[in-house]
Amino acid sequence: MKLFIASLATETNTFSPLPTGMAGFREGGLYHGDATRHPVSYWTGALHLWRHEAEARDWQVVESLATFAQPAGPTVRKVYEDLRDEILADLRSAMRVDMVLLGLHGAMIADGYEDCEGDLIARIREIAPDAQIGGLLDPHCHLTETMLEKATALICFKEYPHIDIEARAGELFALIADAAEGRCSPVMRDFDCRIIMGMPTPEGAMRAYVDAMIAREAEPGVLSLSLAHGFPWGDHPRTGARALAITDGDAALAERMARELGEKLFAERKAIFQPVHDILTALDMASAVPAGPVVLADMSDNAGGGAPSDATFLLRAMLERGMDDFATGIFWDPVAVRICSEAGEGARLPLRLGGKCGPMSGDPLDLEVTVRRIATGLTQRFGRLPQGLGTAIWLSTGPKGTIDIVVNDNRTQTFHPEAFTGLGIDLTARRYVCVKSSNHYRAGFAPIATQIVPVAAPGAITPDFTAIPYTRRAPNYWPKIEDPFA
Repeated sequence: MKLFIASLATETNTFSPLPTGMAGFREGGLYHGDATRHPVSYWTGALHLWRHEAEARDWQVVESLATFAQPAGPTVRKVYEDLRDEILADLRSAMRVDMVLLGLHGAMIADGYEDCEGDLIARIREIAPDAQIGGLLDPHCHLTETMLEKATALICFKEYPHIDIEARAGELFALIADAAEGRCSPVMRDFDCRIIMGMPTPEGAMRAYVDAMIAREAEPGVLSLSLAHGFPWGDHPRTGARALAITDGDAALAERMARELGEKLFAERKAIFQPVHDILTALDMASAVPAGPVVLADMSDNAGGGAPSDATFLLRAMLERGMDDFATGIFWDPVAVRICSEAGEGARLPLRLGGKCGPMSGDPLDLEVTVRRIATGLTQRFGRLPQGLGTAIWLSTGPKGTIDIVVNDNRTQTFHPEAFTGLGIDLTARRYVCVKSSNHYRAGFAPIATQIVPVAAPGAITPDFTAIPYTRRAPNYWPKIEDPFA
Protein backbone atom coordinates (compact mmCIF):
# COMPACT_ATOMS: atom_id res chain seq x y z
CA MET A 1 0.00 0.00 0.00
CA LYS A 2 1.14 3.52 -0.76
CA LEU A 3 -0.16 6.52 1.20
CA PHE A 4 0.14 10.14 0.06
CA ILE A 5 -0.22 12.83 2.76
CA ALA A 6 -0.39 16.63 2.56
CA SER A 7 -1.88 19.62 4.34
CA LEU A 8 -3.07 23.00 3.08
CA ALA A 9 -5.13 24.91 5.61
CA THR A 10 -6.43 28.31 6.52
CA GLU A 11 -9.82 29.67 7.57
CA THR A 12 -11.04 32.59 5.47
CA ASN A 13 -12.88 35.50 7.05
CA THR A 14 -14.21 37.31 4.00
CA PHE A 15 -14.83 40.42 6.13
CA SER A 16 -11.25 40.62 7.47
CA PRO A 17 -9.04 43.53 6.36
CA LEU A 18 -5.98 41.27 6.21
CA PRO A 19 -5.17 39.40 2.97
CA THR A 20 -3.75 35.91 3.28
CA GLY A 21 -0.48 35.76 1.33
CA MET A 22 2.65 33.69 1.28
CA ALA A 23 4.04 35.47 4.33
CA GLY A 24 1.08 34.17 6.34
CA PHE A 25 1.83 30.58 5.33
CA ARG A 26 5.54 30.98 6.00
CA GLU A 27 4.78 32.39 9.44
CA GLY A 28 2.33 29.60 10.22
CA GLY A 29 4.75 26.97 8.94
CA LEU A 30 5.65 25.91 5.41
CA TYR A 31 7.16 22.45 4.84
CA HIS A 32 7.96 20.91 1.48
CA GLY A 33 7.58 17.22 2.19
CA ASP A 34 9.29 17.08 5.57
CA ALA A 35 6.78 18.34 8.17
CA THR A 36 6.88 15.02 10.00
CA ARG A 37 10.65 15.30 10.36
CA HIS A 38 10.12 18.44 12.46
CA PRO A 39 8.59 18.79 15.95
CA VAL A 40 4.85 18.32 16.01
CA SER A 41 2.49 21.30 16.13
CA TYR A 42 -1.26 21.41 16.35
CA TRP A 43 -1.69 21.63 12.57
CA THR A 44 0.89 18.92 11.73
CA GLY A 45 -0.28 16.49 14.40
CA ALA A 46 -2.46 14.58 11.92
CA LEU A 47 0.41 14.08 9.47
CA HIS A 48 2.67 12.75 12.22
CA LEU A 49 -0.02 10.29 13.25
CA TRP A 50 -0.72 9.16 9.66
CA ARG A 51 2.95 8.50 8.96
CA HIS A 52 3.32 6.56 12.21
CA GLU A 53 0.25 4.41 11.53
CA ALA A 54 1.24 3.69 7.92
CA GLU A 55 4.85 2.84 8.71
CA ALA A 56 3.69 0.51 11.50
CA ARG A 57 1.97 -1.45 8.70
CA ASP A 58 5.08 -1.29 6.48
CA TRP A 59 3.22 0.89 3.99
CA GLN A 60 5.06 3.37 1.81
CA VAL A 61 4.44 7.03 2.71
CA VAL A 62 4.90 9.92 0.30
CA GLU A 63 4.72 13.27 2.03
CA SER A 64 4.02 16.51 0.19
CA LEU A 65 3.43 20.12 1.18
CA ALA A 66 2.22 20.97 4.68
CA THR A 67 1.32 24.54 5.51
CA PHE A 68 -1.06 26.59 7.63
CA ALA A 69 -1.83 30.30 7.70
CA GLN A 70 -3.49 32.05 10.61
CA PRO A 71 -7.09 32.89 9.59
CA ALA A 72 -7.47 36.19 7.73
CA GLY A 73 -9.07 37.46 4.54
CA PRO A 74 -9.18 35.66 1.17
CA THR A 75 -5.97 33.98 0.03
CA VAL A 76 -4.15 35.63 -2.85
CA ARG A 77 -4.96 33.67 -6.01
CA LYS A 78 -1.39 32.95 -7.09
CA VAL A 79 -0.45 31.89 -3.57
CA TYR A 80 -3.26 29.34 -3.43
CA GLU A 81 -2.53 28.07 -6.95
CA ASP A 82 1.18 27.69 -6.25
CA LEU A 83 0.59 25.76 -3.02
CA ARG A 84 -2.11 23.59 -4.60
CA ASP A 85 -0.01 22.88 -7.67
CA GLU A 86 2.94 21.76 -5.54
CA ILE A 87 0.71 19.10 -3.95
CA LEU A 88 -0.61 18.02 -7.36
CA ALA A 89 2.87 17.80 -8.86
CA ASP A 90 4.07 15.67 -5.96
CA LEU A 91 1.04 13.42 -6.37
CA ARG A 92 1.71 12.91 -10.07
CA SER A 93 5.29 11.96 -9.28
CA ALA A 94 4.12 9.52 -6.60
CA MET A 95 1.57 7.66 -8.70
CA ARG A 96 0.27 5.04 -8.35
CA VAL A 97 -1.07 5.68 -4.80
CA ASP A 98 -3.75 3.73 -2.93
CA MET A 99 -4.71 6.37 -0.38
CA VAL A 100 -4.59 10.16 -0.02
CA LEU A 101 -5.02 11.81 3.39
CA LEU A 102 -5.34 15.58 3.55
CA GLY A 103 -5.14 17.93 6.52
CA LEU A 104 -7.53 20.70 5.50
CA HIS A 105 -9.69 23.32 7.15
CA GLY A 106 -12.79 23.42 4.99
CA ALA A 107 -13.38 27.18 4.95
CA MET A 108 -10.52 28.34 2.72
CA ILE A 109 -11.48 30.90 0.07
CA ALA A 110 -9.08 32.42 -2.45
CA ASP A 111 -9.46 35.06 -5.14
CA GLY A 112 -11.35 33.20 -7.87
CA TYR A 113 -11.95 30.09 -5.73
CA GLU A 114 -14.82 30.03 -3.25
CA ASP A 115 -14.16 26.36 -2.42
CA CYS A 116 -10.41 25.75 -2.25
CA GLU A 117 -10.76 22.36 -0.56
CA GLY A 118 -13.27 21.19 -3.16
CA ASP A 119 -11.01 22.40 -5.94
CA LEU A 120 -7.99 20.59 -4.47
CA ILE A 121 -9.86 17.32 -3.85
CA ALA A 122 -11.41 17.36 -7.33
CA ARG A 123 -7.99 17.80 -8.97
CA ILE A 124 -6.55 15.01 -6.84
CA ARG A 125 -9.44 12.78 -7.94
CA GLU A 126 -8.57 13.49 -11.59
CA ILE A 127 -4.97 12.38 -11.01
CA ALA A 128 -5.80 9.41 -8.78
CA PRO A 129 -9.29 8.25 -9.84
CA ASP A 130 -9.10 4.94 -7.95
CA ALA A 131 -7.51 6.18 -4.73
CA GLN A 132 -9.34 6.41 -1.42
CA ILE A 133 -9.28 10.13 -0.52
CA GLY A 134 -9.84 11.31 3.04
CA GLY A 135 -10.05 14.85 4.36
CA LEU A 136 -9.70 15.93 7.99
CA LEU A 137 -11.74 19.10 8.54
CA ASP A 138 -12.21 21.74 11.18
CA PRO A 139 -15.93 21.75 12.07
CA HIS A 140 -16.01 25.45 11.17
CA CYS A 141 -16.06 24.51 7.50
CA HIS A 142 -18.26 24.96 4.46
CA LEU A 143 -19.19 21.38 3.60
CA THR A 144 -19.54 21.72 -0.17
CA GLU A 145 -21.06 19.45 -2.78
CA THR A 146 -17.72 19.10 -4.56
CA MET A 147 -15.96 18.01 -1.37
CA LEU A 148 -18.66 15.43 -0.69
CA GLU A 149 -18.73 14.15 -4.27
CA LYS A 150 -14.99 13.84 -4.86
CA ALA A 151 -13.72 12.62 -1.47
CA THR A 152 -14.14 9.10 -0.13
CA ALA A 153 -14.64 10.32 3.43
CA LEU A 154 -14.58 13.60 5.32
CA ILE A 155 -14.36 13.76 9.11
CA CYS A 156 -14.68 16.88 11.27
CA PHE A 157 -13.29 17.40 14.74
CA LYS A 158 -16.15 16.79 17.15
CA GLU A 159 -14.96 19.05 19.94
CA TYR A 160 -14.96 22.85 20.17
CA PRO A 161 -12.38 23.69 21.58
CA HIS A 162 -10.69 21.30 19.13
CA ILE A 163 -9.01 19.01 21.65
CA ASP A 164 -9.66 15.87 19.58
CA ILE A 165 -7.55 16.55 16.47
CA GLU A 166 -5.42 13.44 16.86
CA ALA A 167 -8.40 11.24 17.73
CA ARG A 168 -10.23 12.30 14.57
CA ALA A 169 -7.06 11.92 12.49
CA GLY A 170 -6.81 8.36 13.76
CA GLU A 171 -10.47 7.73 12.93
CA LEU A 172 -9.96 9.00 9.38
CA PHE A 173 -6.84 6.87 8.89
CA ALA A 174 -8.68 3.73 10.01
CA LEU A 175 -11.67 4.43 7.76
CA ILE A 176 -9.59 5.13 4.65
CA ALA A 177 -7.33 2.12 5.35
CA ASP A 178 -10.37 -0.13 5.64
CA ALA A 179 -11.74 1.26 2.37
CA ALA A 180 -8.41 0.73 0.60
CA GLU A 181 -8.26 -2.88 1.81
CA GLY A 182 -11.86 -3.55 0.78
CA ARG A 183 -13.36 -3.85 4.25
CA CYS A 184 -15.88 -1.02 3.77
CA SER A 185 -17.45 1.18 1.10
CA PRO A 186 -17.99 4.68 2.55
CA VAL A 187 -21.05 6.63 1.43
CA MET A 188 -21.56 10.25 2.57
CA ARG A 189 -24.73 12.32 2.91
CA ASP A 190 -25.28 15.69 4.60
CA PHE A 191 -28.19 17.74 5.90
CA ASP A 192 -28.50 21.54 6.05
CA CYS A 193 -29.47 22.39 9.65
CA ARG A 194 -30.20 26.04 8.69
CA ILE A 195 -28.42 27.31 11.78
CA ILE A 196 -25.57 29.80 12.15
CA MET A 197 -24.29 30.19 15.70
CA GLY A 198 -21.42 29.32 18.01
CA MET A 199 -21.66 25.83 19.49
CA PRO A 200 -19.06 25.21 22.24
CA THR A 201 -19.05 21.57 23.30
CA PRO A 202 -17.58 21.40 26.86
CA GLU A 203 -20.87 21.54 28.74
CA GLY A 204 -24.64 21.78 28.57
CA ALA A 205 -26.89 20.85 25.69
CA MET A 206 -24.10 20.80 23.12
CA ARG A 207 -22.04 18.42 25.25
CA ALA A 208 -25.03 16.08 25.40
CA TYR A 209 -25.54 16.41 21.64
CA VAL A 210 -21.94 15.42 20.83
CA ASP A 211 -22.02 12.52 23.29
CA ALA A 212 -25.24 11.24 21.70
CA MET A 213 -23.71 11.57 18.22
CA ILE A 214 -20.67 9.57 19.28
CA ALA A 215 -22.91 6.86 20.76
CA ARG A 216 -24.79 6.54 17.47
CA GLU A 217 -21.57 5.71 15.65
CA ALA A 218 -21.86 2.24 17.18
CA GLU A 219 -25.10 1.57 15.29
CA PRO A 220 -24.95 -1.07 12.51
CA GLY A 221 -23.72 0.24 9.18
CA VAL A 222 -22.50 3.59 10.53
CA LEU A 223 -18.85 4.43 9.90
CA SER A 224 -18.63 8.05 11.11
CA LEU A 225 -20.83 10.96 12.13
CA SER A 226 -19.80 14.63 12.14
CA LEU A 227 -21.36 18.00 12.69
CA ALA A 228 -19.93 20.80 10.57
CA HIS A 229 -20.71 23.89 12.63
CA GLY A 230 -19.92 26.16 9.66
CA PHE A 231 -17.74 29.27 9.73
CA PRO A 232 -20.08 32.23 10.27
CA TRP A 233 -17.65 34.90 9.00
CA GLY A 234 -17.06 33.29 5.62
CA ASP A 235 -19.50 34.67 3.05
CA HIS A 236 -20.25 31.44 1.19
CA PRO A 237 -23.45 29.89 -0.20
CA ARG A 238 -23.17 26.95 2.22
CA THR A 239 -22.21 28.85 5.37
CA GLY A 240 -23.86 27.25 8.38
CA ALA A 241 -24.27 23.98 10.25
CA ARG A 242 -24.53 20.72 8.30
CA ALA A 243 -24.84 17.21 9.73
CA LEU A 244 -22.69 14.60 7.98
CA ALA A 245 -23.15 10.82 8.04
CA ILE A 246 -20.86 8.17 6.54
CA THR A 247 -22.25 4.66 6.23
CA ASP A 248 -20.99 1.41 4.79
CA GLY A 249 -22.47 1.31 1.30
CA ASP A 250 -25.96 2.41 2.41
CA ALA A 251 -26.93 5.79 0.95
CA ALA A 252 -30.44 5.67 2.39
CA LEU A 253 -29.10 5.07 5.90
CA ALA A 254 -26.57 7.89 5.50
CA GLU A 255 -29.29 10.27 4.38
CA ARG A 256 -31.57 9.27 7.26
CA MET A 257 -28.82 9.59 9.86
CA ALA A 258 -27.74 13.01 8.60
CA ARG A 259 -31.35 14.23 8.67
CA GLU A 260 -31.94 12.91 12.18
CA LEU A 261 -28.76 14.57 13.47
CA GLY A 262 -29.63 17.84 11.75
CA GLU A 263 -33.23 17.89 12.96
CA LYS A 264 -32.08 17.12 16.49
CA LEU A 265 -29.69 20.07 16.39
CA PHE A 266 -32.41 22.38 15.13
CA ALA A 267 -34.84 21.20 17.82
CA GLU A 268 -32.24 21.90 20.53
CA ARG A 269 -30.87 25.15 19.07
CA LYS A 270 -32.22 27.46 21.78
CA ALA A 271 -30.82 25.31 24.58
CA ILE A 272 -27.43 25.25 22.82
CA PHE A 273 -27.31 28.99 22.07
CA GLN A 274 -25.05 30.90 24.47
CA PRO A 275 -25.66 34.63 25.03
CA VAL A 276 -22.77 37.08 24.76
CA HIS A 277 -22.65 40.43 26.57
CA ASP A 278 -21.74 43.92 25.44
CA ILE A 279 -18.68 45.51 27.04
CA LEU A 280 -20.46 47.49 29.75
CA THR A 281 -22.66 44.59 30.82
CA ALA A 282 -19.69 42.22 30.80
CA LEU A 283 -17.62 44.55 32.98
CA ASP A 284 -20.50 44.93 35.42
CA MET A 285 -20.78 41.15 35.64
CA ALA A 286 -17.04 40.70 36.13
CA SER A 287 -16.88 43.38 38.81
CA ALA A 288 -19.63 41.65 40.76
CA VAL A 289 -17.64 38.43 41.10
CA PRO A 290 -16.02 38.52 44.57
CA ALA A 291 -12.75 36.78 43.66
CA GLY A 292 -10.62 36.24 40.62
CA PRO A 293 -9.36 35.47 38.21
CA VAL A 294 -12.45 36.29 36.16
CA VAL A 295 -11.78 35.47 32.50
CA LEU A 296 -13.18 37.98 30.00
CA ALA A 297 -13.17 36.70 26.41
CA ASP A 298 -12.81 39.35 23.70
CA MET A 299 -14.61 37.18 21.14
CA SER A 300 -14.73 39.73 18.33
CA ASP A 301 -10.95 40.18 18.10
CA ASN A 302 -10.04 36.52 17.76
CA ALA A 303 -7.13 35.97 15.36
CA GLY A 304 -8.35 32.38 15.02
CA GLY A 305 -11.41 33.74 13.23
CA GLY A 306 -9.52 36.15 11.01
CA ALA A 307 -9.59 39.25 13.21
CA PRO A 308 -6.43 41.38 13.46
CA SER A 309 -6.04 40.80 17.22
CA ASP A 310 -5.05 44.42 17.81
CA ALA A 311 -8.45 45.83 18.87
CA THR A 312 -8.40 48.19 21.84
CA PHE A 313 -12.13 48.46 22.67
CA LEU A 314 -12.17 46.23 25.75
CA LEU A 315 -8.86 47.43 27.17
CA ARG A 316 -9.86 51.08 26.68
CA ALA A 317 -13.17 50.50 28.47
CA MET A 318 -11.42 48.87 31.44
CA LEU A 319 -8.91 51.72 31.69
CA GLU A 320 -11.64 54.35 31.45
CA ARG A 321 -13.54 52.59 34.22
CA GLY A 322 -10.44 52.72 36.40
CA MET A 323 -10.10 48.94 36.60
CA ASP A 324 -6.74 47.62 37.70
CA ASP A 325 -5.12 44.33 38.60
CA PHE A 326 -5.64 42.49 35.30
CA ALA A 327 -3.74 40.76 32.51
CA THR A 328 -4.71 41.02 28.83
CA GLY A 329 -3.53 39.59 25.52
CA ILE A 330 -2.44 38.53 23.05
CA PHE A 331 -2.13 41.83 21.15
CA TRP A 332 -0.66 41.41 17.68
CA ASP A 333 1.48 44.52 17.20
CA PRO A 334 4.80 43.93 15.40
CA VAL A 335 5.58 47.66 15.57
CA ALA A 336 5.26 47.67 19.36
CA VAL A 337 7.34 44.49 19.54
CA ARG A 338 10.10 46.14 17.52
CA ILE A 339 10.10 49.27 19.67
CA CYS A 340 10.15 47.35 22.95
CA SER A 341 12.78 44.91 21.73
CA GLU A 342 15.04 47.82 20.84
CA ALA A 343 14.43 49.45 24.22
CA GLY A 344 15.19 46.22 26.09
CA GLU A 345 13.98 44.63 29.30
CA GLY A 346 13.51 47.08 32.15
CA ALA A 347 12.93 50.05 29.86
CA ARG A 348 10.11 52.47 30.64
CA LEU A 349 8.72 54.28 27.63
CA PRO A 350 5.62 55.77 26.00
CA LEU A 351 4.06 53.24 23.61
CA ARG A 352 1.22 53.44 21.10
CA LEU A 353 -0.54 50.06 21.30
CA GLY A 354 -2.96 48.43 18.86
CA GLY A 355 -5.59 50.02 16.67
CA LYS A 356 -3.47 49.70 13.54
CA CYS A 357 -5.48 47.56 11.12
CA GLY A 358 -8.61 49.64 10.50
CA PRO A 359 -11.87 50.75 12.12
CA MET A 360 -12.61 47.29 13.51
CA SER A 361 -9.41 47.58 15.57
CA GLY A 362 -10.49 50.77 17.33
CA ASP A 363 -8.18 53.69 18.07
CA PRO A 364 -4.62 53.13 19.30
CA LEU A 365 -3.93 53.50 23.00
CA ASP A 366 -1.07 55.71 24.19
CA LEU A 367 0.36 54.17 27.37
CA GLU A 368 3.35 54.48 29.63
CA VAL A 369 4.73 50.96 29.86
CA THR A 370 7.58 49.05 31.42
CA VAL A 371 9.13 46.23 29.41
CA ARG A 372 9.17 43.37 31.89
CA ARG A 373 10.32 40.51 29.65
CA ILE A 374 11.17 39.78 26.02
CA ALA A 375 11.12 36.14 24.91
CA THR A 376 11.32 34.08 21.73
CA GLY A 377 10.60 30.40 21.27
CA LEU A 378 7.68 30.26 23.72
CA THR A 379 4.60 28.17 22.93
CA GLN A 380 1.06 27.74 24.20
CA ARG A 381 -0.90 24.51 24.03
CA PHE A 382 -3.90 23.92 21.75
CA GLY A 383 -5.20 20.73 23.30
CA ARG A 384 -1.89 18.95 23.91
CA LEU A 385 -0.20 20.28 20.75
CA PRO A 386 2.03 23.39 20.83
CA GLN A 387 1.55 26.69 19.01
CA GLY A 388 4.45 29.12 18.64
CA LEU A 389 4.19 32.71 19.87
CA GLY A 390 7.03 34.30 17.89
CA THR A 391 8.57 37.15 19.86
CA ALA A 392 6.40 37.79 22.91
CA ILE A 393 6.71 40.74 25.27
CA TRP A 394 5.33 41.31 28.76
CA LEU A 395 4.47 44.93 29.38
CA SER A 396 3.18 46.42 32.61
CA THR A 397 1.26 49.65 33.00
CA GLY A 398 -1.28 51.35 35.26
CA PRO A 399 -0.90 53.50 38.38
CA LYS A 400 0.23 50.51 40.43
CA GLY A 401 1.96 48.66 37.61
CA THR A 402 -0.51 45.81 37.99
CA ILE A 403 -1.91 45.80 34.47
CA ASP A 404 -0.06 43.18 32.42
CA ILE A 405 -0.21 43.23 28.61
CA VAL A 406 1.14 40.50 26.33
CA VAL A 407 2.14 41.64 22.84
CA ASN A 408 3.63 39.50 20.08
CA ASP A 409 4.56 39.50 16.40
CA ASN A 410 3.07 36.13 15.41
CA ARG A 411 -0.68 36.67 15.16
CA THR A 412 -2.55 34.01 17.12
CA GLN A 413 -5.49 33.75 19.43
CA THR A 414 -5.03 33.07 23.13
CA PHE A 415 -5.37 29.32 23.65
CA HIS A 416 -3.84 28.66 27.05
CA PRO A 417 -2.58 30.37 30.25
CA GLU A 418 0.94 29.55 29.00
CA ALA A 419 0.64 32.62 26.77
CA PHE A 420 0.97 34.59 30.04
CA THR A 421 2.75 32.27 32.44
CA GLY A 422 5.51 31.48 29.97
CA LEU A 423 6.57 35.12 30.30
CA GLY A 424 6.38 34.99 34.10
CA ILE A 425 2.93 36.51 34.66
CA ASP A 426 1.15 35.02 37.68
CA LEU A 427 -2.52 34.91 36.65
CA THR A 428 -3.64 33.82 40.12
CA ALA A 429 -2.49 37.22 41.38
CA ARG A 430 -4.78 39.06 38.93
CA ARG A 431 -8.46 39.86 39.47
CA TYR A 432 -9.25 39.71 35.74
CA VAL A 433 -7.71 37.97 32.74
CA CYS A 434 -8.74 39.18 29.25
CA VAL A 435 -8.15 36.80 26.35
CA LYS A 436 -8.54 37.44 22.62
CA SER A 437 -10.37 34.26 21.66
CA SER A 438 -13.91 33.10 20.90
CA ASN A 439 -13.98 29.70 22.56
CA HIS A 440 -10.71 27.75 22.28
CA TYR A 441 -9.42 29.47 25.42
CA ARG A 442 -11.94 27.54 27.52
CA ALA A 443 -9.96 24.31 27.54
CA GLY A 444 -6.98 25.98 29.21
CA PHE A 445 -8.56 28.82 31.19
CA ALA A 446 -11.70 27.19 32.62
CA PRO A 447 -9.67 25.28 35.26
CA ILE A 448 -8.27 28.53 36.70
CA ALA A 449 -11.29 30.83 36.26
CA THR A 450 -13.74 31.71 39.01
CA GLN A 451 -16.09 32.77 36.24
CA ILE A 452 -15.97 33.17 32.44
CA VAL A 453 -17.65 36.18 30.81
CA PRO A 454 -17.88 36.23 26.98
CA VAL A 455 -17.73 39.78 25.60
CA ALA A 456 -19.26 41.04 22.34
CA ALA A 457 -16.93 43.96 21.77
CA PRO A 458 -16.80 45.60 18.35
CA GLY A 459 -14.50 43.77 15.94
CA ALA A 460 -14.05 41.63 12.86
CA ILE A 461 -16.01 38.57 14.04
CA THR A 462 -19.16 39.82 15.68
CA PRO A 463 -21.02 37.13 17.65
CA ASP A 464 -24.33 38.70 16.58
CA PHE A 465 -25.17 36.14 13.91
CA THR A 466 -28.19 38.11 12.70
CA ALA A 467 -26.00 41.08 11.71
CA ILE A 468 -23.31 39.45 9.52
CA PRO A 469 -23.59 41.20 6.12
CA TYR A 470 -23.74 38.17 3.82
CA THR A 471 -24.01 38.64 0.07
CA ARG A 472 -23.54 34.97 -0.93
CA ARG A 473 -25.44 33.17 1.83
CA ALA A 474 -29.25 33.28 1.71
CA PRO A 475 -30.86 34.66 4.91
CA ASN A 476 -32.83 31.45 5.55
CA TYR A 477 -31.18 30.49 8.82
CA TRP A 478 -31.81 30.69 12.55
CA PRO A 479 -31.51 33.09 14.37
CA LYS A 480 -31.94 35.40 11.37
CA ILE A 481 -35.47 34.02 11.06
CA GLU A 482 -37.34 31.97 13.63
CA ASP A 483 -38.26 29.00 11.41
CA PRO A 484 -36.20 28.70 8.21
CA PHE A 485 -37.94 25.39 7.39
CA ALA A 486 -41.40 26.95 7.36
